[in-house]
Amino acid sequence: MVAFDAKIPTGPLGDKWDNYKANAKLVNPNNKRKFKVIVVGTGLAGASAAATLAELGYQVDAFTFHDSPRRAHSIAAQGGINAAKNYQGDGDSVNRLFMDTIKGGDFRSREANVYRLAQVSVNIIDQMVAQGVPFAREYGGLLDNRSFGGAQVSRTFYARGQTGQQLLLGAYQQLARQIGLGGVRLFNRTELIDVVTVDGRCAGIVVRDLLTGEIQSHAAHAVVLATGGYGNVFFLSTNAMNCNVTAAWRAHRRGALFANPCYTQIHPTCIPQSDEFQSKLTLMSESLRNDGRVWVPKKAGDSRPAHEIPEDERDYYLERLYPSYGNLAPRDISSRAAKRLVDKGHGVGPLKNGVNLDFSAAINRLGRDVVEERYGNLFEMYERIAGEDPYKTPMRIYPATHYTMGGAWVDYELQTTIPGLYATGEANASRESDCIL
Repeated sequence: MVAFDAKIPTGPLGDKWDNYKANAKLVNPNNKRKFKVIVVGTGLAGASAAATLAELGYQVDAFTFHDSPRRAHSIAAQGGINAAKNYQGDGDSVNRLFMDTIKGGDFRSREANVYRLAQVSVNIIDQMVAQGVPFAREYGGLLDNRSFGGAQVSRTFYARGQTGQQLLLGAYQQLARQIGLGGVRLFNRTELIDVVTVDGRCAGIVVRDLLTGEIQSHAAHAVVLATGGYGNVFFLSTNAMNCNVTAAWRAHRRGALFANPCYTQIHPTCIPQSDEFQSKLTLMSESLRNDGRVWVPKKAGDSRPAHEIPEDERDYYLERLYPSYGNLAPRDISSRAAKRLVDKGHGVGPLKNGVNLDFSAAINRLGRDVVEERYGNLFEMYERIAGEDPYKTPMRIYPATHYTMGGAWVDYELQTTIPGLYATGEANASRESDCIL
């Protein structure tokens, strides 16, 4: 039997994180260099953890099965990252971000962790700016924001439609700096094949060199898993095929229990499957719903091109069903609504398996130049894949598996049920990591 102790700090919800920091045991700076930490995975979570731990003075070994940390799937987070800075002056706050995240997690999230997310979000943006992430800026030079699904305020910081890539490059730069300073040793093309435990505590890992096949063991005082999620358990997923969750599974065999593996984020804005042989879907950024209007023909089986269907024969169903949020309704609600209509025969496209995401109103209101500045690279990607110009005809989208909120169970300190083994990012079951969209 495993005793689950979440280690939630005492006190009111808004004071828990401050209480934890105030009472946490510290390590003398001169003693930090005596401790070694292994970080497995070098995406956003792993690269950030490795660079930060090395900056603090710990010895860090980082392992990735990619040829470079820049290959991590974190680049798939296109749309932006949330923070309660209230730059728009539209009523945002730490508590409002907390409530929106709790609702987005269907009230199943650990509240203490989510409130901590909302509190530290404002500092995370500053850290990323300091790392060189080129967030979009307003004319006066201040960081810009846009709206996202599930929120009635503008709190999403973004870099066009490639935010994940820019965040990863920022984290990678700091990781590379620490490698150059000798604080981090990087092991490329290396696969974790087992977790080593001694007297029930994690003491290191066993790895295989993917080029030579050589098997080695590495000892450490603590191990951090930052190896991503298990979205590819679904046949049609937006995840890269290398996102295979084998590292977390091998830790699970050693006693790192999983939590909430059924909690999977279905993203409403993916390019629909084009034929029965397709096994991977492409994600279009959540940011597109900021200016795109979602609709289907009111008449089931309507095969007319979008431009031939008059306004009074279009069902802007999100605006009709959820007027407070409209096209920015939360992801799970938007996804279920799209599936219901497609199942009833209102789907669009050759296979009738999608819904329209129409930018004609935004282009008429803002001009093509503004829309192209905001979403140009996404429109180009869609045109290459679908063979249609989204400036002239609506995009076709449909829900698909994108992100997994389940994973290795962790406590407030992100420690798994194996002492000394930690999990961060999508690899753990703490939904506070789901702030990148």
